[in-house]
Amino acid sequence: MTGKQTNCKPPECHLHLHLRWADNPYVSGTVHTKDTAPGLIMGAGNLGSQLVEYKEEMYITSDCGKTWRQVFEEEHHILYLDHGGVIVAIKDTSIPLKILKFSVDEGYSWSVHNFTSTSVFVDGLLSEPGDETLVMTVFGHISYRSEWELVKVDFRPSFFRECTEEDYESWNLSNLQGERCIMGQQRSFRKRKTSSWCIKGKSFTSALTSRICQCESTDYVCDYGFEQEVTQKQTSRCFADFWFNPEAPPDDCTVGQTYTSTTGYRKVVSNVCEGGIDLQENLARYQCPLIAPKGLRITIKGDSMAVKPGEDITFIVRQDQGDILNTKYQVDLGDGFKAIYVNLTLMGEPIRHRYETPGIYRVSVKAENVAGHDEAIIYVQVITPLQALHLEVVPVVGRNQEVNLSAVIQPSNANLSVYYWWIGNNPQPFLTLDSYLLTRFGEAGEFRVTVQVVYWNSMLQDSKVVRVFNEFQVVPLTFSKHLDTYNPNIPEWREDIGQIVTRLLAKETNIPEQTLVAVVKPGLPTSADLYLLPPANQPKRKRSVPADKRTSVIKQALNAHNITFFLRGGFWVLVTLSDSESESRTIGGAGGYWAIVIIFAICLVAVGAFILYKFKRKMPGRNVYAQMHNEKEQEMTSPVNHSEDTQNIIQGEEFIDDDMDTQTLGHARGNGQLVVRCTGEHHPILR
Repeated sequence: MTGKQTNCKPPECHLHLHLRWADNPYVSGTVHTKDTAPGLIMGAGNLGSQLVEYKEEMYITSDCGKTWRQVFEEEHHILYLDHGGVIVAIKDTSIPLKILKFSVDEGYSWSVHNFTSTSVFVDGLLSEPGDETLVMTVFGHISYRSEWELVKVDFRPSFFRECTEEDYESWNLSNLQGERCIMGQQRSFRKRKTSSWCIKGKSFTSALTSRICQCESTDYVCDYGFEQEVTQKQTSRCFADFWFNPEAPPDDCTVGQTYTSTTGYRKVVSNVCEGGIDLQENLARYQCPLIAPKGLRITIKGDSMAVKPGEDITFIVRQDQGDILNTKYQVDLGDGFKAIYVNLTLMGEPIRHRYETPGIYRVSVKAENVAGHDEAIIYVQVITPLQALHLEVVPVVGRNQEVNLSAVIQPSNANLSVYYWWIGNNPQPFLTLDSYLLTRFGEAGEFRVTVQVVYWNSMLQDSKVVRVFNEFQVVPLTFSKHLDTYNPNIPEWREDIGQIVTRLLAKETNIPEQTLVAVVKPGLPTSADLYLLPPANQPKRKRSVPADKRTSVIKQALNAHNITFFLRGGFWVLVTLSDSESESRTIGGAGGYWAIVIIFAICLVAVGAFILYKFKRKMPGRNVYAQMHNEKEQEMTSPVNHSEDTQNIIQGEEFIDDDMDTQTLGHARGNGQLVVRCTGEHHPILR
């Protein structure tokens, strides 16, 4: 350092160099060498017991690492010009610069040059093509908003002549012990004298002489499976490890071929020595035996363990050890397909297959020959991507009441799904592997609940709004068995029927619709709950019913049969209070007991399916609509013959929308369509 010897003594102290590459491709890494500058190496590192990340001084050697000198206390970008005759260094820093340093005597002395009058942030260094060039370019920017600035630096005017033979001297490559045979050869190089100030030029060659050496024991190292042992005489030999058998055949050995065992030594890679000591002589040759298959494995192209029905899947079978030519491979793909292959792993041919039915399939391959067998197993999941997701939750709940959130997915046989439940303004979701979640709402108000389901490589979500009240009334309802025939037991159908009941009651009783909610329950027999909510603080509508009289008004309307559905098939569908719960329940407060009977007569075209209305909401795979309008009564005629019970009941209020896009729900019967009408003297509801 600074021209003086250091007190850095091994093994407590060493010179440590960084070997990483620079992220910027236009600057050099931390170690700098060049083919045409033999023996010249520059590196960034530190002295000490270990490599230090934050301390990067610059060191240089001109004799291939025998001796080192420190040249800078900070890391620099390095560029070699003229076969290493000129070394250019620019500090690696984040501040703008205007000077560079260069050396023409292999780093013994450095000169400073102002390459620009305005400081620039250096982004990179470039040199013209050719090892002999003396022209370089510094590019960077003056500010972070400015464009690139390119500065050309030409060192040719600094040299007045080209080098002659008197300017060179020979340099012999040797190791730290002074031995000249390195990697099996002696080499001499031409180097420019440090006192000569001249240009090497395009015709310069560094190699001077080269001679092959005879092999010595130092040209060999221990072969695979062997370790070196040092004896008392300081001579070394290689002996086999306990786990290694030198006479064992190689993995690719095939019956009919031969192989040689190892003596425990091999020549160093890239060593070119010839003659002399040969530690690999007298190798024994053996016949390849029949080896049992070992290391059999199955992989799927693309590493996907799940596929869709009908999608191509490619199996690849590999084998690490054992005879291949005399081995049979029994393949079972798990869906009834079985086959026997020969030379399966030798040819490298994949097995292509398609699974038509969802499920989990066990794929096995058994490799067998006279010497033994091996087996590999893999499982493939064939799944149908999610098509629909529906969140089912009671829209009205009481404060601190337990609520069941259920996610209904299609297809229903989907498994291995992850459900994310977002409740209200909670920024963190609840994660479950089940399609339901039990929760409570501690405050009154409206809360949006969203469920997301992640299944294979798809994700769906659905949202619902839950209204939480301190108290409200619940009236349980049941339907007659006739409605069960047309109940598809899907969330969309239940929501639609619930909205019909809600709107009919509001229309017939003048009770605000926002205070009534009819919810049809899942499953059969068909049943429902009628929720009576507290009235909102808003101006009362004309002829609206006071809150304390709502139950009696609803009871009178239902007992008077003012709300009726007729079924065009000659039978009625009734909705009544459940026998086991023939009372209204007050949530969070007191309430009276009262009976209620609702008669639904659902008009049905016998050859049709169940058609519903316009709700202006989109469901996966179809649009379902419902919209109610109050219009004048008009006469309607039926497109088919009716029974005597319904022939005379065809007059009343009709709800029609010109752009109505009806879709079929339930079970289709025949080729016609099912038209739901509420007609007659009890006020029609729906077409």
